[in-house]
Amino acid sequence: MQNKIKSEGKCLFCGKIYSKSGINRHLAAHLKEKAAKGVPGKSFLVKVEPDKSLVPYPYFLCMWIDGETCMNTIDGFLRDIWLECCGHESEFEDLTKTADNNISNFLNQLILEERFEELLEIIISIKMKKKVSMSDEAKDVFQKGRILDYHYDFEDTTTLVITVMEEYPVKADSEIVLLSRNEPLDIMCCDCEKIPATLICTSETHLGKTLFCPQCAEKHSKTCKDFDDHAARAVFNSPRSGKCQYVGGMIDKERDGVYKM
Repeated sequence: MQNKIKSEGKCLFCGKIYSKSGINRHLAAHLKEKAAKGVPGKSFLVKVEPDKSLVPYPYFLCMWIDGETCMNTIDGFLRDIWLECCGHESEFEDLTKTADNNISNFLNQLILEERFEELLEIIISIKMKKKVSMSDEAKDVFQKGRILDYHYDFEDTTTLVITVMEEYPVKADSEIVLLSRNEPLDIMCCDCEKIPATLICTSETHLGKTLFCPQCAEKHSKTCKDFDDHAARAVFNSPRSGKCQYVGGMIDKERDGVYKM
């Protein structure tokens, strides 16, 4: 069994390396200094990571987003750095707006009173509130503490969790500033557990052993009839690795590869 995977990223401002658990506090200190002398406006420190229940690896992005940036632009950035493969559809969902537990009690009361038309109207209304329009600006969606889900590809879905860590009364330096991204993770071969994994077998995910170094991948290909034909996928520094036809991102190519020992 592989030891706990280390996740850390480099700060855009000072170049120092910090752990995933500490990088946002560090970045917030830099942004607080910039806020003291920036152009008035609104901007946000945002953390993005995959849904842990679906992707077990600690990928992360830290971004400084200007308040006038459209959600469509954020969608495009996430596609370009982590996700885009075949032009699939995507959506943002605002989880904060549906977090009120009192709503379920109210709906149950309507059911007991058989007020089904009202019930349907409220359900439709709740569903509409969950969706975030791609034309909305960040300042109308984000606020400190808000959490959103982002889904890319509704068949072989990759789900990201977006958390607004801080907000600032100044404009960002550009629409989206990538402040930090996890360095390639030290994910090792499932077979030898000694060499970084470079290939994924998408045919045998149910067996648990799906990540291979070049040497073990060659051995695996002799027992897996699908591997050389269509099941082999390259490993990238992205939660989209191994899905659909994903072949890597177009932003920050320097960190898009695999871990080097």
